[in-house]
Amino acid sequence: MPGRSGTARALPEPQQDARNSMQRTTPQDAAVPVVQHHGRGTNQVGVRLYNERLILSLIRRHRRLSKADIARLTSLSLQTTTVAINRLEAEGLLVAGERQRGRIGQPAVPYSLDPEGAFGLGMVIGRRACDVVLMDFVAGIRGRERITFPYPLPGAILDFARAAIPKLLEPLSPGARARLSGSGIAMPFELWNWEAELETPADALAGWRDFDVAAALAPIAPGPVRVLNDATAACAAELTFGGGSAYRDFAYFFVATFIGGGIVLNGSLLPGRSGNAGALGSMPVMAHTRGATELQQLIRSASLYTLEQRLGETGLEGAQIWTEPDDWSRFAGPLDAWIEEAAEGLAQATAACLAVVDFEAIVIDGAFPPEVRRRLVARTREAFARLDRQGLSEAVIAEGTIGRDARAIGGAALPLLDTFGRDLDVLFKD
Repeated sequence: MPGRSGTARALPEPQQDARNSMQRTTPQDAAVPVVQHHGRGTNQVGVRLYNERLILSLIRRHRRLSKADIARLTSLSLQTTTVAINRLEAEGLLVAGERQRGRIGQPAVPYSLDPEGAFGLGMVIGRRACDVVLMDFVAGIRGRERITFPYPLPGAILDFARAAIPKLLEPLSPGARARLSGSGIAMPFELWNWEAELETPADALAGWRDFDVAAALAPIAPGPVRVLNDATAACAAELTFGGGSAYRDFAYFFVATFIGGGIVLNGSLLPGRSGNAGALGSMPVMAHTRGATELQQLIRSASLYTLEQRLGETGLEGAQIWTEPDDWSRFAGPLDAWIEEAAEGLAQATAACLAVVDFEAIVIDGAFPPEVRRRLVARTREAFARLDRQGLSEAVIAEGTIGRDARAIGGAALPLLDTFGRDLDVLFKD
């Protein structure tokens, strides 16, 4: 991804490709195979695909850009930029706006992403709920189906998917269905390890140990089907579609049944060698819980399952935070106490993150109403200001901008970003 300045270096396209590409504006051209070059050399089609993805990425970030803007940001020639824009417009990925007059020179035509250009299906398999969403090319949610439960079971998830996915896809025209890029599944890793916290019967979640969710959903969901850690998917959504694009490096906390996180370095998501980078919920913090002070994982003080427990202790139905996710004003006292405890843990975790990486920002979001997010971030800033921060650089502690849909949007974005996102590996694929 480009840095904060919005500039990015494109790769010079071979002249032969630039001359001939005016004739290659059909969608089939995107499927032309890249010829492998040993020694990781580039080739004409690889360079073209990389530059096209770069242009789509820049337009996604800036919302709309003219050909001259794109040429300036990428250092491509205006001729090469025009060829690429014409190709993307013909393929239905870009749409031209009205000419902008009143400037020196020829009136500029701004280009933006066409919402109908591509679609992705996203599923979030959570500890308390499962959502399936259909998302368009600009992260607009076209439809949603949701189910809540005491704890997730593979069979119940499959039954829900069989009913929900056809219902979401039914309104799409045949042409729109042809533009489905695939499906992304966002889910926690090792669900079976959290039976005690979820208060499930013994071995109730054991079925997840050997359950291949991608293979099970392949006959049901548009393919290809990809799986990503749910908090990492939320981080990807914040980076790609939210306010995270304003920061080159940031640590990301997503508060759900269990808090998780993600890491962005140099404008790119860092999944880690096992896909588990940003497991910030496992970070040790000192917690002051109900009169006792002890060292414990952040997950035990800044997760929503602890809020559920607090609500239950006061006679309220804790499941309401999932069945009625948009208004928590009735929770009053238990919510206030949870915010205080969670903010203390988040402040300590923020200091620990900054001691390892000189992050520009710490972004906090979660599956709660925006007002709860605002209060949690404000209290985290106050708690962080009270800590001994000697030797640490200052960083912004910012609210996330997507909210409870972040994991679903991140899941639906997986196939879209794999197909259309800027990816250096497109230069070297077989």
